[in-house]
Amino acid sequence: MEAMAVNYAVYSNRLKGFAPFMNDDDVYFYCDSTNMVVVCIDCYDNYEDRTCVESVDMEPIVYHPGCEPHEGRVWKLKETMQIVKERLQKQHLVLKVYGVMLTEAKITNAEELELVWEFNDMKVIDGFVSLGHRKAGVNNDEELRGKTYFDAAVNDSPKVEEEEEPAKEEEPDYEEFERLLMDFINSDCEEGGETPKDDDTPENDELTSEESEDDTPEDIVLPDGEIEQNGTISVKVEILRPIANPREELDKLVGCDDIKRRMDELVALTSYNKMMRELFPDSKQHEVSLHSVFLGRPGTGKTTVCKIFGSLLRQAGALSKGHVVVCDRGTFIGTLWGDEERSMRQVLEMAKGGVLMIDEAYLLNGKHENDPGKLVIQLLMNVLADESQRDIAVVLCGYREPMEKLLESNPGLLSRFPNKFEFSDFTIDELLEITRRRVKEYDYEFTQPAWEKYSQLLSVAYDQRNPQTWGNARFIANQLERIYIQHASRCVKQQPKGKRDLLLLTPEDIVPIDIPRQKTKIGF
Repeated sequence: MEAMAVNYAVYSNRLKGFAPFMNDDDVYFYCDSTNMVVVCIDCYDNYEDRTCVESVDMEPIVYHPGCEPHEGRVWKLKETMQIVKERLQKQHLVLKVYGVMLTEAKITNAEELELVWEFNDMKVIDGFVSLGHRKAGVNNDEELRGKTYFDAAVNDSPKVEEEEEPAKEEEPDYEEFERLLMDFINSDCEEGGETPKDDDTPENDELTSEESEDDTPEDIVLPDGEIEQNGTISVKVEILRPIANPREELDKLVGCDDIKRRMDELVALTSYNKMMRELFPDSKQHEVSLHSVFLGRPGTGKTTVCKIFGSLLRQAGALSKGHVVVCDRGTFIGTLWGDEERSMRQVLEMAKGGVLMIDEAYLLNGKHENDPGKLVIQLLMNVLADESQRDIAVVLCGYREPMEKLLESNPGLLSRFPNKFEFSDFTIDELLEITRRRVKEYDYEFTQPAWEKYSQLLSVAYDQRNPQTWGNARFIANQLERIYIQHASRCVKQQPKGKRDLLLLTPEDIVPIDIPRQKTKIGF
């Protein structure tokens, strides 16, 4: 902390308390142009022998056998970080917020909580003796850029109060929902009645983020998503809108630790270039290629991460829009000579300012020498060689082995895509965590017997899976849809007594899991 205080690129300051969760603690803030670190000093020894237990779920009040109930200190830091994030967002300031807890207490279960803390961007150092007698220096020079971020984080501006008012107008909607729910529960539901269809299921069944359309930047004007290959054939192209808080969405993804680290490194260098251009316009910039290759099997999150990638680059100033245009071989290859060039020109115009994502890009590398896909590759090479085409990032996606063959097929292609991101298959624990999050989105809850049954079935399916066809998170999404249908059918027949029963998944809802097996080869 003393070293940070003498770093002139970092603004730092100390508060004697931070309402409402840390009124009695010293809190230090360290801010530069991209990061903010909130350090809490817990020097109030309220626990016998300076030992305590923290909740794995970071509950407000911690209950544990042999210990007096006490407030979760790390939970208070997490809530404080959330307040800081919300205030920064309302001021349209984009920073990554980290938390550090220095405490005199000895947390007896610290080892098992480290992953939980890391997931929440926190570091806890316990057993820190004599904290009350120590003070760290700060660099609170008001000319530093970090002063703006500090003020936004610690001051509850009028914007907060103005934006809280609409919440009161939502109460009639909630009452209306409760009324409709009770009408449904108390109504005479006949067997075989129609089950409401869930219209909120995203089209992309890979790992999905939790953003809503209300979170997307409103000033982005996007094309309609249709190209004409020739005078008789039109092709629909999927366009993914940018999101407002891409770094938070990246943090929410299960696994993908190496992807997150690599993404941070690329975005950091891009942001650094932007800062250097603003401060030193004549300085030489680092060469940063945004073109990337995403390697992985279906359901590993490539499309979701690509959407986040575009929005991150937009925030870093590398792209003007940050949207994603999703294409495949069929987008470019038509029925007439010249369709490939016409399609490529239109798609590039659509993707300008954002990301051009080519899914299953290895299919462009056809076996025949005159395959039209090879022409698409050559056209793409011409675009990548054009120095004026800076406001675009091209991402090639697909299985690792055929993608490597594609890159080796053209001497210049490999050098044009220096950024490789490998999406590994999810582990069984990560698939279970994905299940929890997806179920929580619909406010469902497993009973303990139902969770045990589901976990056991998924474990068996995972052990017997065919790695070449295994769907990862997509497999989980499909299985949960079957469970939801079974659950809805049971509720219509049994008429649950209350809202909680209506949202409770029981063992009856857990349908058998169909395991895609590898086909037996015939012959020798």
